[in-house]
Order: sequence, then C-alpha cells, then structure tokens
Amino acid sequence: MEADFVIVGAGSAGCAMAYRLSEAGASVLVIEHGGTDAGPFIQMPAALSYPMNMSIYDWGYQSEPEPHLNNRRLACPRGKVIGGSSSINGMVYVRGHARDFDTWADMGADGWSCADVLPYFKRMENWHDGGQGGDPKWRGTDGPLHVSRGPRKNPLFKAFVEAGRQAGYELTDDYNGEKQEGFGPMEQTVWKGRRWSAANAYLKPALKRPNCDIVRGLATRVVIEDGRATGVELIRGGKKQVIRARREVVLAASSINSPKLLMLSGIGPAAHLAEHGINVVADRPGVGANLQDHLELYIQQASLQPITLYKYWNLFGKGLIGAQWLFTKTGLGASNQFESAAFIRSKPGVEYPDIQYHFLPIAVRYDGKAAAEGHGFQAHVGPMRSPSRGAVTLRSAKPEDAPVIRFNYMSTEQDWEDFRTCIRLTREIFGQDAFKPYAGKEIQPGAEVQTDEELNAFIAEHAESAYHPCGTCRMGRADDPNAVVDPQGRVIGVDGLRVADSSVFPQITNGNLNAPSIMVGEKMSDHLLGKDPLPKSNDRPWIHPNWQTAQR
Repeated sequence: MEADFVIVGAGSAGCAMAYRLSEAGASVLVIEHGGTDAGPFIQMPAALSYPMNMSIYDWGYQSEPEPHLNNRRLACPRGKVIGGSSSINGMVYVRGHARDFDTWADMGADGWSCADVLPYFKRMENWHDGGQGGDPKWRGTDGPLHVSRGPRKNPLFKAFVEAGRQAGYELTDDYNGEKQEGFGPMEQTVWKGRRWSAANAYLKPALKRPNCDIVRGLATRVVIEDGRATGVELIRGGKKQVIRARREVVLAASSINSPKLLMLSGIGPAAHLAEHGINVVADRPGVGANLQDHLELYIQQASLQPITLYKYWNLFGKGLIGAQWLFTKTGLGASNQFESAAFIRSKPGVEYPDIQYHFLPIAVRYDGKAAAEGHGFQAHVGPMRSPSRGAVTLRSAKPEDAPVIRFNYMSTEQDWEDFRTCIRLTREIFGQDAFKPYAGKEIQPGAEVQTDEELNAFIAEHAESAYHPCGTCRMGRADDPNAVVDPQGRVIGVDGLRVADSSVFPQITNGNLNAPSIMVGEKMSDHLLGKDPLPKSNDRPWIHPNWQTAQR
C-alpha cells in the first residue's frame, strides 16, 4: 500500500486534490473513515437536514459548554462520508469576498490574494445562471463543479430582494462575481436535481483512473522518520497498517480532524502534547488555535398567506416531494430552498459586507423542526467576521476519542453589538412594503424583545453555528511562530507533509466555506505538483463608493 501522494480525508479539498494529482499522472491514495454517499438523504437537495443528523454520515462533534451562550453545547457536524462535509452541507455556494483573500495575503499567506485565487475559482466552476443574469467574466464554465440557481418560483424569494431594495440596499445579480454586496439570487452546488458534492464533481471521476484509489480506515497518525513524513498509520478492520507516501502526505481531514492528527503525530503546542505523553516532533503553538466559525440566528415571521413550504411539512407532502424527486429529479426536492440571499454592511466605515442572509420560505430549524405557528418564513442572519477565537485540543492520546472543541463564541463586546445590529436590520427589511401582503406577527425573537438586554438574552439562548469552522492550521510566513503551514501548505518544521482544507484559512471568509475549501484543494494541487500557479487576474471587485460614510 503506497502511492506518490497519500491524502487523508475525502472531503471538499481532498476530492479536488485527488482529481488534479491523478489527472497529472501521479498515483494517489485517499484515506476516508466514512462510507458511501449513495441514497436519497444525501443526493436529494431538499433532504439536507437529514444527513447532518445521522451518525452514519456525521462525526457527531459538539462544542464544549460555551460560557457566553448559557453553557450550551453547540453541534459541530463534520462529514464522515465520501465527499466529506460537501455531502452533508446546505449546498450554498459562496466564494467569499475579494477582500477576504487580500486580507489573507496581508496576514502572511503570500500568493493567496484575490488576484491569485480568482483563476482557481474559475478553473473549478461549471456555472449555470439559469437565465437569471450574472457576471460571466468572473465565472468559470468548464470546471468539474456545477454551480446553479434555484427556480425562485415562490413569491417570497422576490419579496425579500425587493424589500432590500426598498430599504435602500444595493442589488446584485451575482454575489460571486464583481459585486458581492447587495440582495439577489443565491447559488447552490446542485446539478440536474442532485447534490453536486466534491465526491460527485471530483472523486468519482478520479477513481475511474487506474492511478487513484480510496482506502477505508481511521487515520491515527502521520509516520515521521528523521523529520520527514513518510506515510500514514491507520486502523482498518481492527488492525494497524501503514500506507507509505513516496512524495508527500497531505492532511485534508477538516479544521477539526487535521489539527487533531497533527497533534497525535507530535506536531503542536509542546506542553499540550507532553500532557498526553506524545513525543514532540515540532513545537507549533498554532496547531488547533485560531478556531473561527459563523454564528447565526433565525429571524422568523408568520406568513399571512399559505404559500410557504409548511404545506408540505407532513408525511404525505414529504412523500410526494420525495417521489417526484426520485423519479424525475425535479420539483421542490431538487433545490436546497435557499434561493435568495444578501450581503450587507453593518455600519458606515465597514469596507465590505460583514452580514450574510440566507432567506428561506418556511419557519423551520436547521435540524428539521418546524415552527409551531405553521406558515412562516425566515432569514438566517449573522455577522461574518467575529473577533472571537477558540481552539481544538486533544482529549487524550487515543485516536478514536473526539477532540475538545472550544469556539469561545461571543467572547467580545463587538460580537454582541454586531448581532443586535443583525436583528434590528432584519426587522427593518421584513417591515418594508414588499412584505406587507405576507408578513404577519414576528415569531422569533417576538415583537416584545426590543432592548439590548432582551436581545442579548435571545442571542445567548438561540444563536446556532452556521457550521463553518476553520483556521486551526493557519497559513503564514515560515518565520511566523503561530503559523502552522507556509503559503504552499507545507507544515513548518516537517518535510513531506502538507495541510490543505479550511483549517489553513488565516481568517474566515464571507459566507459558506465549501467553495473556498475546494479552491484550496485546487490551488494546493498545483503547489504539490511543483507547477507555476495560474496567472493572476486583473479584475477588481466592486466596493461601495460611500462605504466610509454610509451603511447602505
């Protein structure tokens, strides 16, 4: 069992690397602990709340009790299945704002500015605007990853965008193009009515090649000999086994499992490793640190008209949608139902959007529990750049034990101020004329919740993770003591070992993380192959001309 490259994790970045490395002629073995992605719960877009609650597909991680959120333990689902989290996520496709990547470069991730990464986003995409407009110059049309738009048939999707316009915000017909800021259509990784995960886009085509294969097992550590990674130890069918890498080992096991594997392999904060009796190979205090995530709230309104998805929220309705999808791959089952979106700025002086909206024509929780009031709609809203930072640490030296995940959510005053702003701006949007025919009473938080103290209490009890953990093996310059990998993904202090997944993000991006995670896999593939990076782009993003003095 050996190959040129051994990749740990068949998730968003791992699948992309398996495809690109095998395409170039290198031999690749991908180690994945999870099983098949076959079956309607994963492949049917509208069933998205199921797989992330099923232990067969999800690692089932939870945070430690979060002190600023009433000591609640928040769910932290990570995909344990072919395709990783791209097989259990909400399928929302957001590249991030151009400034996110310029910030990465400023933080020491040289070669990861917007101009550097835009060509990789284009290379990975096969974009379909569905006749809804967009920004073709900024988009790719022949990559493996299909990106589409929902049909937006429900009048509430249009009402949300029109309400944004009435409130004085920008419109954008392509937030993944030149202009992220504004209200407009949302994009999804759905193609021909099926979830278009990294497994469907990249891994399955790669596995058809003779030089790419997958190995099922639990990776327990990286084998390091004389300062060089030479393979990966895994448990397979109850037995330990080592898979050797002739060229390099690449960890793409998620922002939770990649730092855990590094620490189990002796790479991490020396004192923490010593506590668990692990010999230190490289003292890197940044391993597991810098953990970031997005939190969100569901602002829910009762609907005056019975036009929401609630009418299907029964066994018969779900059966009907499921049957139509199974036989034709069409209908409500063929969309994730997130079909309108917005990115806005919270206040003057914020250069680019720091609040994201997902709009949904039903009042329901992410775990599939519907609001008791019946017909309703909701906006998922949350700040994009929380200053709070947490950490992933080892619970024990046993590979089968879940790590300790502490997000340290809402640990600064700015977090609270930003969230209260999110609620108040959302209420204003739902109060516009466009919603007059539809908006009944506010279900959540409820009209009586108004003061800062009341809003804070609501946030503490109801804020949920948007499931965007990242940052725990951050990229930086080789002389940065807190960086874990250099800008080519090489683990600082160990040869032949790289990390390529959302853990390398120096700072969380604007929006959902699947797209930038795949982009990392695409770009790191070129670094692994020793290729010159794609030529830089000269396209400049739209920035609000009055951002210094105006909020909208």
